[in-house]
Amino acid sequence: MEQSLKDAIASFEEKVERTIYIDNLSPQVTKSVLETAFGQFGTVTNVQFMPTHFASCCVYAALVEMQSVKQAVDIVGEVNDSPFMISGMPRPVRAKKACAEMFGDRPQKRDKPIVCSWMDPSDPKFEAAKKFKELTKRHAAEAAFLMEQQLADEEKLHKQQNETLKANYRKYDLIDGAQGNGTIKNLQDYYKPKRNDN
Repeated sequence: MEQSLKDAIASFEEKVERTIYIDNLSPQVTKSVLETAFGQFGTVTNVQFMPTHFASCCVYAALVEMQSVKQAVDIVGEVNDSPFMISGMPRPVRAKKACAEMFGDRPQKRDKPIVCSWMDPSDPKFEAAKKFKELTKRHAAEAAFLMEQQLADEEKLHKQQNETLKANYRKYDLIDGAQGNGTIKNLQDYYKPKRNDN
């Protein structure tokens, strides 16, 4: 293996060590949101959004590259121990260390190309391959269903929190209004609360 390829592989492996994989992201999450959130732990050097198998459910994933390996490790621990908040709402985000297979720009260590071809039904491995294909489809359908349920629960939680927030604002508006129009002073004068100076 020539030296330039070795250097490229070493540089890539170092980049993988500094990168974390984040999934279960909602469509509202942007590059600047992730940079702000993870900027608390260090310097974000790159954010790359990537497709997931659940793109139809509006779920996204991202590779977030940090300046150091320690920063990446700290983020994985923090995200898995605490809720990830976006616009004041918790999101069921998961984090783990990235692996080389997640990167489309990884250097090839060997020259042997990957060849894909249609399998002949008379091939002895055809039935096994067909079972794997059906199993994969079933797993994808189950995962999509679970993701839809999770997103529905999350939306319900969001609505509940939003209603609670609105109710609290209404209470504060009533208190502010009562102070502003003299209602509290009138009540105080009417009931004349006794002061205890002991």
